[in-house]
Amino acid sequence: MEGGPSPILLVEDNEDHAEITLFTLEENEVENPVHWVKDGQEALDYLFNQGAYADTDKYQTPGLILLDLKLPKLDGLEVLERIKAEKGLKCVPVVMLTTSNREEEVLRSYDLGVNSYVTKPVQFEELTGKLTHIVSFWLATNTPPPR
Repeated sequence: MEGGPSPILLVEDNEDHAEITLFTLEENEVENPVHWVKDGQEALDYLFNQGAYADTDKYQTPGLILLDLKLPKLDGLEVLERIKAEKGLKCVPVVMLTTSNREEEVLRSYDLGVNSYVTKPVQFEELTGKLTHIVSFWLATNTPPPR
């Protein structure tokens, strides 16, 4: 996979939301491989190549992280804090993708270095529209830092 598109890490415990996200990525013909993990600890295991994710060739540093806020084991804020504290990960764009629009969570996310905070709408069409814009910006428009 060396030289190919960077993977996307989807951190989402809600199976319906994950399936919508995966569907939207497929519909937009995103070539980046997507790795879906279902809790905060699993996200950190992936990002730090621990446990089941120890194979660094198979589980490469993502080019984009779609991170839910409300997660089992470790919440999105705890995961975000660890990502942004790690030299090799802090430049990876993190989009907080959540149903919460509580001001304190938005502010805390930005304090910790989130690149974007997007609330998930309830309607399928609205959610897929937002996901399409996210993917378009972060994967097609944005210039990532060199690796």
